[in-house]
Formats: sequence, structure tokens, C-alpha cells
Amino acid sequence: MAQMVLVIGESGTGKSTSLRNCDPATTAVVNPVGKPLPFKGKYEMLNSVTDARKITKFMKEQAAAGKKLIAVDDFQYILAVPYMNRIQEKGWDKFNDFGANYFEIIDVCKDLPDDVVVVYYSHLETLDNGLTTVKLIGKLLREKITIEGLFTVVLRTGVAEARYYFYTQNSGNDTVKSPIGMFPAYAIDNDMNYVADKIRNYYEVGEYKSDAEIAQADAAVAAEVEKPAGRKARGTKTTEKTTPPQTADEEPKTTGRTRKTHNEVAAENQQKKADYQEAVDQAVDEATGGAEEVPFDEYTAIADKVDKPELETPPRRTRNERKAEQGAAVCEADTYFYIAADDNFVMKRKGEPIPEGAKVITKEEFGEGIKQIAQGNDKAPNNPEEGEQGTRTRRTRRTR
Repeated sequence: MAQMVLVIGESGTGKSTSLRNCDPATTAVVNPVGKPLPFKGKYEMLNSVTDARKITKFMKEQAAAGKKLIAVDDFQYILAVPYMNRIQEKGWDKFNDFGANYFEIIDVCKDLPDDVVVVYYSHLETLDNGLTTVKLIGKLLREKITIEGLFTVVLRTGVAEARYYFYTQNSGNDTVKSPIGMFPAYAIDNDMNYVADKIRNYYEVGEYKSDAEIAQADAAVAAEVEKPAGRKARGTKTTEKTTPPQTADEEPKTTGRTRKTHNEVAAENQQKKADYQEAVDQAVDEATGGAEEVPFDEYTAIADKVDKPELETPPRRTRNERKAEQGAAVCEADTYFYIAADDNFVMKRKGEPIPEGAKVITKEEFGEGIKQIAQGNDKAPNNPEEGEQGTRTRRTRRTR
């Protein structure tokens, strides 16, 4: 399976430019809108194509020809271009087509060699809860598939003091992530050639650079950009307290813990979201008499009248919390999971923590399950709690 990287960022913040140092002899680019790259260089390119069959065929051919880095530039246009081409088409089936097409271009990575790095560049958006995430169209992919959950490495572009960076760690308000110890700093130069070398060295796949060579590269790209502190919850105040000096004979004083942990706040936020959705469903039921199908505009109008929850920003994890999480059960190899609680499918790399309450499934079940969801089929793969056919027991309302 190829090594996958997702890069999110606003337009003009250095996504495409990060390819500038990549070797044209070993690099291929999928360019859905066919725009010129923002630097000089001739790459093998597939221009102005958004059809998944043609794109996956191109990616397989390039990998077979010896390409080691395949970039899908402006990935969100895989959704946006077909959407604009069919904007006059009524009905919601087209969104199932968009989702299936989008997922297929990610799913092809399982058929590519381990030493091939596939990077997907996408714009981002900030949701109502303040979370910055990959830009999508419609609710299907957002609600049914956590796109970032399919990736081990998610980077975000940033600009500071006229320099362009990749941010490698989660700020508390985005979906950025990278394996423990992979990158030397919170911010690194936006150099995809370095990122690809780093990934191959970390996982020891293909012809990778030595640790000494990578250490030199680490020093060259590391940036002195401080990680932003998480926002304080509303209503909190900071007060200074003075403590009398402690003598050598005194025992250290302890106080009870009042600070909520990152996981506690995240769990509370998740519960608030679940309660809100339940309240919306109840309001829609009351307004429509429990109709199975509700027009989208009518559904959103009813939902807007329900008070939205006020979510807290999870605090940064303490050192002890990080140590505790690192001591949790981890995957002994790349593993596929299905999480029944939120109908989510995720793939975890070797060494990553196992999701709580997750069921291990095969690669085939993983791919088939997501494809079924993308095509509008609410069946989960072999979930014993849902009967032999995998049919969900809770009712699902469709909007139209």
C-alpha cells in the first residue's frame, strides 16, 4: 500500500509550490483543473480530468513506470467540477456519485507499491464548531466518512513572516497529525520532497535515506514557529497566586484536580453534539409527523430553530496525559476498523492507538463498507449487532 499524505490549506499558501524540489523523473501530477504549476518544471501530468477511472488508471501506470511521488493537486475539485457540471440536475443521487468518485481516488493507494508516496492537496474549511478540516461538498462524506481518518499524515500550510510552512501537529482547532517522532518541529518548510524522504525513512520502505542524512535535512527545514496555545474556555479567568517559600523540612502540598483533561472535554463536546442531533431529529419528527423523507430546505429550517450547543476547546494534553495515551493499546500492523457508535471507518498504521470500541475488519470489508456508504447504502460490514444482513436498526431519515 502506498504512503498517503493529505495537505490542507488556503489558496496561495504554498500547497502546489511544495512540489518545486521534487525530481520530475520520479514525480507525476494529477491536475483536475489543468492550471499551470506555480514554478518552472516539467512533470508527467494528467490535466483537466476528474473521472476516477481515468485518474486511478493514470496513477497505476505512473507507479508501474517507476514514479515514486504522485501528487493529486487541488483534490477538492474532484468534487467541485462535477458538481458545477451537474448543478442544474435535481435530486441527491448526484452527491452519491461525487462521493464514490472521490473515495475511489483515495482507495487506489492500496494497489500501489509501499515506497510510492501519494499526496492529496486540498483547500480547507472551518466548521460551525470552530474545527478547521478538509473542504468537501454536501454532507455525505462529512457525516459518514472521516476523510482525515484515512490518512496517517495530515499537514496544513501556513505563512509567517513571508515564509511558507507545513504545520505537522494538531493545534487543537484542526485535523493536522503526524506519527510520533516523524517530524522535528511543529513547523517545517513546505518541501514535499523532504516530506516524502522523511516518510520512507520513518517506515523504512523502498530506497530510503539514512538516519544521518535525514538528520541533516531535519535541521535544514525546521522552523522556529511556536505552536499556538489552545483557546481558553469562556468565563475562565487567570489569577496570580503567591505561595510562601517552602522550607527543606516541609512536605510538598497537594491540591485536588479541577482541570478537565483534553479527553474529558472532547467527550463532553461529543455528547453535546449527540444531544443536539437527537433534539433536531425530535423537532423534525414533530414538525413533519415522522416522515421518512423530508425536503432538505425544510429540514435545515427546522434544525436552525434548535439551540446549538456551546462547545469548549479541549485543553492541550499534559505530559502525563500524553504518556498515558502512548501506553494505550496500539496496532501491531496496519489495521482496518469499523466503529459502530458513529458509523465510522478508519485505517490505523502500525504503532498508532487502537480506537475505543472499534471492531477489526478486513481490507476488503473496509473498502466495501465505505463504497456502500458513498453510494447511499446504510449497511455496515458484518456488524453482529445489526443482524446477518448488516442492516442498521435505527431509522435513517433521507432529505431530498
